[in-house]
Amino acid sequence: MMDCHIHIERGPYTFEWLNEFIQTAVKQGLDEIYLLEHSHRFIEFMDMYESICNYNDYQREWFKRKNHGNLSIQSYIDLINQAKQITYPIKVRFGLEVCYFKDYENLIKEVTSSYPYDFITGSVHWIDEFGFDHRKELWNSIDVDKAYRRYYEIMESLISSGLFTGVAHPDSIKVFGHKPSYDLLDTYNKLAHLLNKYHLYAEQSGGLHLNYSKDCECGMNRGMLEVFKSKGVRILTASDAHSPKDVGANIVELQSLLEA
Repeated sequence: MMDCHIHIERGPYTFEWLNEFIQTAVKQGLDEIYLLEHSHRFIEFMDMYESICNYNDYQREWFKRKNHGNLSIQSYIDLINQAKQITYPIKVRFGLEVCYFKDYENLIKEVTSSYPYDFITGSVHWIDEFGFDHRKELWNSIDVDKAYRRYYEIMESLISSGLFTGVAHPDSIKVFGHKPSYDLLDTYNKLAHLLNKYHLYAEQSGGLHLNYSKDCECGMNRGMLEVFKSKGVRILTASDAHSPKDVGANIVELQSLLEA
């Protein structure tokens, strides 16, 4: 079994902290894990988030809490280089989760190509400047159909950019229960075609179920999942853990849904 999305951001860049994740993975019976960091952590990506901070006060304060303006990605690279000298009981890969902004493709390419990461996961966390997965009340003035169309337009650009190896939580726009009035089948088929064309995997992620509410669906919605499976898209299971105790969370269920 695999967990392809585990954040280490809530602890120090030490072997002791990494080992907590690895030990939990072993106990959970995992064979392989992907450890990563968010792009918003590092000064090298800061320019991408200027418009995010200007969108509203909440997002500005959120970014301040997440990024203190003094953490260079080199510190993460140094940790990876040291960690790769160690033999672990399971396969451990290191990479990044990068928020995708079309206007910043050159910046993303420059920063991510400066080191040979094992993987680069692209994510859509912002519909243009709107942080759709932050707080339910921020949706009050949002046109749901327009948001869905724009969300998947951004995802199509992400996949086609050639910058990433995988797509994180591909239907996370559903997080607060909003659904469009139109059928998404054509959208899912187009995404499947692009994922195959550009050789990206899609996450079967339990992140919403783990990090938001147990009422959130675990994994992709069934329509997306069935299309991706029928089209032969490569799908990897992911907990979206942010602490050692959550490594491997929901992976058995996520895998069973893939095999159903």
